[in-house]
Amino acid sequence: MRALLLLLLLLAAPAQAQTSRNPQRNPGLISELSQARIDINTTFRGVELLVFGAIQYPGGRVPDTAPDVAIVVRGPAEPVTVRKKGRVAGIWVNTDAVRFESVPGFYAVATTRPIADLADDRVMAIYELGVGSLQLSPASGESEAERAEFEAGLIAVKRRAGLFAEDPSGVQVTGQVLYQARLQLPSAVPVGEYSAEIFLIEEGRVVASATMPIEIDKSGFERWIYLMAQENSLLYGLAAVFAALASGGIASLVTRRR
Repeated sequence: MRALLLLLLLLAAPAQAQTSRNPQRNPGLISELSQARIDINTTFRGVELLVFGAIQYPGGRVPDTAPDVAIVVRGPAEPVTVRKKGRVAGIWVNTDAVRFESVPGFYAVATTRPIADLADDRVMAIYELGVGSLQLSPASGESEAERAEFEAGLIAVKRRAGLFAEDPSGVQVTGQVLYQARLQLPSAVPVGEYSAEIFLIEEGRVVASATMPIEIDKSGFERWIYLMAQENSLLYGLAAVFAALASGGIASLVTRRR
């Protein structure tokens, strides 16, 4: 029923816009997700999230050229300390570290064309459009050059894990009205409250936006383990040690018999 209602809204979007009595207002956005809740279990291998919707234009006047749309999906922010290893007396040890107070657990952005072509640096920084525009809030007292080095290392690690991603042609717009984007969430995504943000950009300005919540949580046996670790840490630790000892004992017996 929900999907059918959205389909009717999408098909009716231009007609609805034509009934507007205030043709000077900004465009509006109708947005929806393929799923607003994602469950992580033992078989979870990542998921493809579809973000789609329609643009409602003032007075129903559809432009001749396709609009620019940016879609951002981000996960819960948390403090992260990035450490740098150095060789001291022939041994690799942690030498320097920078702490960032607000690092998204997951961040992906899809756009109709390269982000640098959509808006200037100020607009990108305000709306955090693009990995390079994220406000990571470094808390250490290092120089700007040192912070930039550690930030680049943090972003590189997140990219390799699939937790930071950019797709400069990931948003498709049909008939200047309907838009959609498919974003990949890897198996390593952390649990928590996420959001999908849609931005309509005209002449370098964000003229309309919409935000939808997404919940990612563990389910089944994975959830039981997660809750046990969070709520009964001592018991969880003892169980983990016992399981490790039992596994080692079984492996030893198997090896002896061979």
